[in-house]
Amino acid sequence: MNRRARLLPTAALLLLTACGGGDETRGIAGVGAGSATPASPSATPLAGRPEIELPSDLTYTFEWPRTGDKVKDAVLEDGEQSIKAVDLAMVNQDALDKAYLFYYEGEAAAQTQKFVQAYVNAKARATGAYRYYAATVTLNDPGGATLVYCEDQSNAYDLYLKPKRINKTTVTKNSYVLYNTQLHKNDKGVWVIEKLLSQRGSAKCQP
Repeated sequence: MNRRARLLPTAALLLLTACGGGDETRGIAGVGAGSATPASPSATPLAGRPEIELPSDLTYTFEWPRTGDKVKDAVLEDGEQSIKAVDLAMVNQDALDKAYLFYYEGEAAAQTQKFVQAYVNAKARATGAYRYYAATVTLNDPGGATLVYCEDQSNAYDLYLKPKRINKTTVTKNSYVLYNTQLHKNDKGVWVIEKLLSQRGSAKCQP
């Protein structure tokens, strides 16, 4: 699945797909190593942000070094939370979960709702380890930004809840996804995603 992708791939909206690999996966790619951060409990959210607590079987590694620029770093921080918020919606089996709606608006929110709804219908959610890397932030006028990054889904899968089983798949080039998100800073000071584009199997994200 491409949950975090933010202009979620069309295929992922039409099919419930295994996250670990194969042509039906949900991911992005990256380079470098990093220790995974347990999804639960989550790090303390920034002021005014929803608290996101996920099951311990979900872990994330964000290889996104801070830039030292306060605005760009705020985009990266809200980007991390927006990714986790989509998984929380799947865990809660709620296509209108408040946490992800805090970070997504307009076109991106509508796409994400459809994506999560597919998992709700299938009684499934994500499990495993996700890695994010090769992030770049570009600030646009007025008050906009672009966040481009890779996701490695090679160790992440779909977990079906009833009956409980994990759908593991082989790793292929499509286990790595490139995301391009367009954001703007809303009146709450939150960088929200308004448009999402993704390219599965991108050469930029291959290990």
